[in-house]
Amino acid sequence: MSQKTRALSRRQFLKGISVAGAASLLPLRLLMPYSAEAATAFREQDFQIFRNACPRNCYDTCSIKTFVKDGVVQFIEGAQESTFTQGGLCVKGYAYPRRVYSPDRIKYPMVQDGRRTGNWRRVSWDEAMDRIAGKILEIKEKDGSLLGLGLTKYSGNFGITNYGVEGMMSSLGYTTRFVGTPCWPAGIDAQNYDLGDMWCNDPEDMVKSRYVIIWGANPAWCSVHSMKYVNEAKRRGAKVVVIDPVFTQTAAKGDVYWQPEASSDGALALGMARHILDLGLVDSDFVNNHAKGFAEFAAYLRENVTVEWAAGVSGIPADQIREVAEEFASADPATIWIGYGMQRHTNGGASVRAIDALVAMTGNVGKEGGGARYGHLRTWGFNYHALLQKQPEGAKGFIGATGPKGEFDFTKGEAASFTDRTVNINKTAQAILDTKDPALKMLWVSCKNPFAQDFDRPKLEKAFDTLEMVVSVEQFFTETVNNSDIVLPVTTLFEEWTVNASYWHYWVGINEQAIKPMYETKSNIEIAALLSKKMNQLSPGSCTFPQDIDTREWLEKEFNQGIYDYLGIKHWTDLKNGPVKARLASSASWSDKKFGTPSGQYEFHSELCQQNGHDALPRYKEGRKPYDEFRLLTPHTKFGLHSQFINLDWMHEFNKEPFLYMHPDDAQEKKIADLDMVRVFNKVGELKIKVKLTSNVAKKSLVIYEAWFGQGNDFNVQNLVDDESADMGAYKTGAPGVAIHGQFANVERV
Repeated sequence: MSQKTRALSRRQFLKGISVAGAASLLPLRLLMPYSAEAATAFREQDFQIFRNACPRNCYDTCSIKTFVKDGVVQFIEGAQESTFTQGGLCVKGYAYPRRVYSPDRIKYPMVQDGRRTGNWRRVSWDEAMDRIAGKILEIKEKDGSLLGLGLTKYSGNFGITNYGVEGMMSSLGYTTRFVGTPCWPAGIDAQNYDLGDMWCNDPEDMVKSRYVIIWGANPAWCSVHSMKYVNEAKRRGAKVVVIDPVFTQTAAKGDVYWQPEASSDGALALGMARHILDLGLVDSDFVNNHAKGFAEFAAYLRENVTVEWAAGVSGIPADQIREVAEEFASADPATIWIGYGMQRHTNGGASVRAIDALVAMTGNVGKEGGGARYGHLRTWGFNYHALLQKQPEGAKGFIGATGPKGEFDFTKGEAASFTDRTVNINKTAQAILDTKDPALKMLWVSCKNPFAQDFDRPKLEKAFDTLEMVVSVEQFFTETVNNSDIVLPVTTLFEEWTVNASYWHYWVGINEQAIKPMYETKSNIEIAALLSKKMNQLSPGSCTFPQDIDTREWLEKEFNQGIYDYLGIKHWTDLKNGPVKARLASSASWSDKKFGTPSGQYEFHSELCQQNGHDALPRYKEGRKPYDEFRLLTPHTKFGLHSQFINLDWMHEFNKEPFLYMHPDDAQEKKIADLDMVRVFNKVGELKIKVKLTSNVAKKSLVIYEAWFGQGNDFNVQNLVDDESADMGAYKTGAPGVAIHGQFANVERV
């Protein structure tokens, strides 16, 4: 690689970060290796400046300004126009230029001669598409449908036009789709039962809170821009309580820290609710005029819940539960940030309902500075033009309303109501092994790295071995690519047009193509167009996806008058001037107290929840029973997002290798010393890893941060995580969530 294309070097990057400090979030131009004299000569007019937006699965969805010179990304900074991003990025964001110019990047279409052999050879796009299209047509000819073709895709790139991957599948026919989400489904269902939708307050209004509880979230690592609102609320006099089974960086900044037994969150919330009820601190106006079923919920609390019981289940002393409950109920307003980690349990949805109830009974729903904050999709009202593609004439699949689920009928032709076949994305390995009539023969993987993100990795390898062809669309040689037959190189955010919205804040940003696609990379919708062209060459009419597209035009097709009005812009090109925030009637969700539930009220008692197989009330539900000596937690790391970023050489300086974290007392019992190599094992598999001893981890708990380190490091937490389902998720996402933190293991010194 030439010096020119290296742009900002690793050494310069590290030097800048160390000078600025990660917490300062200074614009990257201040991290450039200029002398003091040279820095004063910086001129924006010397660069082409483009607008981009981070498309990763992260709360912050940062707005980015990209500085390009001679066709090369020189550096980036956060967009000042966004009061949320406020000119800064996280350390991962600042590493984006290296992602583009990494020597490890996949540059061309490649074919692997034997999975897991590493015998990759470069092929042309035409040859790659010929192989892929040929296999698709072979499946169609043999089975009479394309249900043997599966798609697994999730959150590797949340740019709206990337839903063209699903559109591509529809344009081929009716296929098998892996549906659901591992991230937040139990909580989504819970909030829909309680409130009628998942809709959170603007995070920027947290500064108005007088009491903030951060429950199972670690924004100091996973939503760095939100921390300034937490800190400002604290500066204005708010008390900050952090509840987490791990003493995190966020916990270190709280006024009160609780380290409860994992999965005991519901008991803790109900214990607080009982104390608030006993003291008469319930908001009578809200529960009497805007809620349904509070009397039943209160009766349940009186008959089944005590503070002492909650203390026994959670491990938090009863007097502390009483104190925080009283303070929370007395503060006006008070808010709870419900993290996604705490609902990744077999009782996760029930726990979220209990926390929602705590917020509602104190009258903090619909109030600025209040709210049960979980997420929202209010700024996602795009056309999804890329997604909504028609099946070819005569395509056959599952029968919908006109026939029994699980059947397909070749005799009814156009009269049949066909659908795709759906399987649970959180049970990928088992779904591949179990799906029959027809069996899955081919898998398309995009915006996802199943071997680093899906569960029961040993079983996943066996499942992939049953597939006749696996195609991965990727930027790096991940473990999933290693288990694939063909890899197609895809563009980074700087090389494509799209638009990005957040599921947390209310800013929307355009993503411009800042540089020409490197090497032979193509965007997802360009890949779909290329496949369509080859399919129709081999079998006219076999694919409906347009064969010639302009990615900028496809971006424009995603906008409509509703989204323009919500953002207060006349045309999408207005976003080239900077990100725009939705025009909110109030920073508080549900400020009009008109809820989306069947009753139109907040529902402590939800008949819909009961109809879907759960308790009508937010009753306590016990978590998963231990099946090994230690609780195993595999949360997100600070320096990566799932399997992204840590593989970059620049990031290795911050996170060179993985570690197991355990309490010193447990280590002493196991005769384990700091930095010993240990074997962590359970019924799923095993992992060998160095240990670090810390009291930040609770006794009888093991913590291993999820990550992918790249070539030469076979570390994978999914060797230890099974696919046990969470209690909720199927109602709104199509499949139950997964109990990622309801895992157990043992450990021994190697």
